[in-house]
Amino acid sequence: MAKTITIGGKEVGSNNDTFFIAEIGSNHNGDMDLCRQLVDAAVECGVDAVKFQSWSDKSLISRSEYEKNTNYTDKKKHFGSLEEMVKQYQLTPDQHYEIKQYCKEKGIIFCSSPFSMDEADMLEGLDVPFFKIASMDINHLLFLKHVARKMRPIILSTGMATVSEIETAIKTIRGEGNSEIALLHCVALYPPDDRILNLRNIQMLSEIFQLPVGFSDHTVGITCPMTAIALGACIIEKHFTIEKDMEGWDHAISADPQEMKTIVNEGNRIQNFLGSYHRVIVEDEQKKALSFRRSLVAKHPMKTGHVIREEDLDFKRPGTGIKPDEVSYVVGLALTMAIEYDEILTWDHFK
Repeated sequence: MAKTITIGGKEVGSNNDTFFIAEIGSNHNGDMDLCRQLVDAAVECGVDAVKFQSWSDKSLISRSEYEKNTNYTDKKKHFGSLEEMVKQYQLTPDQHYEIKQYCKEKGIIFCSSPFSMDEADMLEGLDVPFFKIASMDINHLLFLKHVARKMRPIILSTGMATVSEIETAIKTIRGEGNSEIALLHCVALYPPDDRILNLRNIQMLSEIFQLPVGFSDHTVGITCPMTAIALGACIIEKHFTIEKDMEGWDHAISADPQEMKTIVNEGNRIQNFLGSYHRVIVEDEQKKALSFRRSLVAKHPMKTGHVIREEDLDFKRPGTGIKPDEVSYVVGLALTMAIEYDEILTWDHFK
């Protein structure tokens, strides 16, 4: 069984409640009022954490990439050049502090994905309870080492990565003395086609690496994350917005409050449905068996001393007498008292 990690006092992993992360990312659009509205909505949905992305116009994208992406045809998703959007959508260190404090007031975990070592240091200073590493950085081994040395749980997305690359990343983190690792199965397309989601990878990764495994979801709607929970995902990370039609990068593929609330509520029910791997007959069901199962009953009146034959018996509710699967022990026994038609047989009739 995969081990667990602890985040904000909550044990995350096998047989525990699902840990839900509302991925706000850049859906705040650089507007702190909108950012707070998103946090408020996430709290109402019952998620465990809201996650942001910590990057700047200098830490993530090269000058050559900016120069190649100066104009877009999709004006709904892109209001200007790539550089203009990155500058608009980035959170400054002061804004990180502001929204972290707001999350604290609202009683929800603040977390973020750092995209540079400096940003990881900043998040450490904000006392985040864990680090989320984006799929793009799974092979950035120097970065993984830097984050691992902070000795906080690491949730590692696996989009675009081979099993070998995932193994190397885990070994790199463990090599720094940090074994608090969880994986997220992920397909790094927005949105991915249903046929390439391969949710059975959740079970595969859990079996291979013996770590808690969740799912970072980029699909539209609620079916996929709930299916992932049914397959054992212990963490669900889902992009979140208050309005899918809003301008910006990820609003269209994000869950709105109604969807997120359904994912959380029904996801928790699914976790309850899954229950134990071991067969358990609860006390209430055992009591039900007494009324719903059958007992041996007399097909006709029988006198004291009568030797029971199979044709003397019928099987009817309730199950308070001799059980049907015990009939072979009854056939051939002599009654020690007379019994009436339809009377339930008990072992007292043969004492």
